[in-house]
Amino acid sequence: MMKKKISLFLTALLFMGGINNAYAQYEDTENYDDDDEYEIVVTDKDGEEEIIELPEAMIEDVDSLLTLYHTKAYIQQDPDCNSTSESPEFDDDTYIERLSKLPTVMEMPYNEVVRKMIDRYVNRGRRQVSYMLGLANFYMPIFEEALESYGLPLELKYLPVIESALNPKAVSRVGATGLWQFMLNTGKRYGLQVNSLVDERCDPLRASYAAAQYMRDLYKIFGDWNLVIAAYNCGPENVNKAIHRSGGSRDYWEIYPYLPSETRGYVPAFIAANYVMNYYCEHGICPMVTDLSVKSDTVLVSRNLHFEQIANVCNVDIDMLRELNPQYRRDIVNGNTEPSLVRMPIETINAFIDNEDSVYNYRADELFSKRNTVDVPEVQTPARTYTRSSNSYSRQSSRHSARGNGMSSRHRQSAKSKHRKSRSKRAASQNVTIKKGETLSSIAKKHGTTVEKLKKMNKLKGSTIQTGKKLKVK
Repeated sequence: MMKKKISLFLTALLFMGGINNAYAQYEDTENYDDDDEYEIVVTDKDGEEEIIELPEAMIEDVDSLLTLYHTKAYIQQDPDCNSTSESPEFDDDTYIERLSKLPTVMEMPYNEVVRKMIDRYVNRGRRQVSYMLGLANFYMPIFEEALESYGLPLELKYLPVIESALNPKAVSRVGATGLWQFMLNTGKRYGLQVNSLVDERCDPLRASYAAAQYMRDLYKIFGDWNLVIAAYNCGPENVNKAIHRSGGSRDYWEIYPYLPSETRGYVPAFIAANYVMNYYCEHGICPMVTDLSVKSDTVLVSRNLHFEQIANVCNVDIDMLRELNPQYRRDIVNGNTEPSLVRMPIETINAFIDNEDSVYNYRADELFSKRNTVDVPEVQTPARTYTRSSNSYSRQSSRHSARGNGMSSRHRQSAKSKHRKSRSKRAASQNVTIKKGETLSSIAKKHGTTVEKLKKMNKLKGSTIQTGKKLKVK
């Protein structure tokens, strides 16, 4: 199934994406504090405030994506679409009605958490939504074919919206990679090759089929699509723990309080993504339009090949080759290891076939500098010298290393051991002073941990912290 062929039109859609810099209409119109960047706050039925972490893709810096080759070359602003600087306000009944009209198998219920996620997209995330609507023209057909091949609900095509913001090169703070944000072990378990030269988690086609297979397997375990995408986020083990802690319920909204903080916002974010990708017009958001004039296809190579060889001999932009082949991490196609596919524009493929020998020979010795064999040099034995204090002899270098600092070997080892123990104790515990305006969420992100771990280390029952107090972060 992973080898299922996709039409040339769809592959052209997949790989010819981008966006220009005409974004003045989407500049932020509100001031946000730092806490708003990473979390939302909702009030539960008892009137208590609850902090929910946002999925990483929802706080993605869109500006960093605009430097990519395809974003500069193939997407542009729609001159016929008039966007607004702010989203209109709608009441709860309007959101409920719109969600109910989505043609989905999965339920799309509405509540305060879902509303907060929608508000995030249509207000602060307007620029990101416009970008993702442009990229959807390239990636959604691929997602749909992969999901359809495994009989999965097609609304799951919006899962990469909250996973990666449709960025095939996205890498999370814990190392999840690609459009579908596969962790290393999970990716390899579903057939994605990862080594020093190749990372197929960044391959939109292969990763989409691997993700569909993974979600099919999760559905066999849980039998509920909301639990499937919750497990996709935090792992099936954490979902099973939440099920047991809730008394055995298999309803996402029943096990909600027992899930990790980010996962509590994950299903609401998925619902919000389905909403905004369908009702963006109602919120005055213009999608970017795509230029599909350049088409691409693949060629199979059985020898090592460098992108510079193709670029220089076939006269093609090397940045385009990198965008078309994001799985190759160092511009090297390791055809010697196994036959490998390289995607190129159609006209470049013709030039490659006509000049194949010239391509492979171009600067080959320089670009592939790894040696297959090396000679072992002759070792020069140091001269041996006799000491005056005894009839025995020792190497000059050994005498200096043993006595050069005036300390015996035993004393030196003892000092090193004490230094290591002292350094270990310092690394084992680390406290910070809480500054004005900081929250558990912002402190956790700054120090590479989670809110739950901070609360456990500091024996905190709630999320309230006091300025000036010490907080253990490690």
